[in-house]
Amino acid sequence: MGRVDWNECPYPCRRNDCPTTSEPSCMTAQSQHGTESQQGTGDPREAAIAALATRAYETAGDEYTRAGWRLLADPRGELDPFDGAEKGWVGVGLSHLAVAGICYRVSGQPARANHRATEGLAVSRDLRECVDQPVKRACLMEMGADFRAIGTSDPTEVQDAYDRAEAAYRAAGDSIENPQTWATTPLFEAAATPLKQTARTLANGEIAVDWETLHGADPSRAGAFLAARTTYKRQRFPSLLEGVVNEGKLGAPRGTTAYSTDHHRCPECGSTDVNWIAGKTLCLRCSSPSEPQ
Repeated sequence: MGRVDWNECPYPCRRNDCPTTSEPSCMTAQSQHGTESQQGTGDPREAAIAALATRAYETAGDEYTRAGWRLLADPRGELDPFDGAEKGWVGVGLSHLAVAGICYRVSGQPARANHRATEGLAVSRDLRECVDQPVKRACLMEMGADFRAIGTSDPTEVQDAYDRAEAAYRAAGDSIENPQTWATTPLFEAAATPLKQTARTLANGEIAVDWETLHGADPSRAGAFLAARTTYKRQRFPSLLEGVVNEGKLGAPRGTTAYSTDHHRCPECGSTDVNWIAGKTLCLRCSSPSEPQ
């Protein structure tokens, strides 16, 4: 077996205390990440990733939409989606809606992408009214800017939205303790997921946006440290979105990976590098189903 990379979990949780990282695929321990209502009824996220693997992007958008709605209604166990004190699991639902919008754009359905972006923007605005911490409100503003970029907003509106999120982070600076911890909460990791998935599509499946790239250099300046997220996105996310639209493809999220394996080969591109995600073995490079050899 080739080199295994455990650094990327398909769920935005604290990796160091996630019980699923010892499994070949984090999806094999679904009970650690889904509610009881999500089990036994079919996982739309799994269906979305299966659709990505077969280039059925409109179907992937539909399934990501279902996944987003489900998690927004019931984010994790007994958590209330409007409980501003929790760690932000509703952000995962918003992230699914964002990826749904990207799928629609790639499939040539800009109107549906705009519908999903409008929906996500409205939900992110509403959730901002439910949280007391300025740092969470800033992150939800960041996600709102992402939705504007994913939809058909005027480029100036997109830039202004990221500027407002950046200003919110900087204004919240004195109230933010341990910005590095905040950056690894479900809300903040979910806010980074659409960007990372889009970027890896154009980087031959590799990690194109790592944690250090997305954040500032000095965590002692908490506001600026987190505001770097919006600066990077303002500069890169719109062009990355155009890139996947022009390429006509969106890769699967990165799960558990292995390089130069002797047990799988991609029938599409010939790669022996694999990506275990959502209970499937996909090609790390092109996201097609990888076949045993």
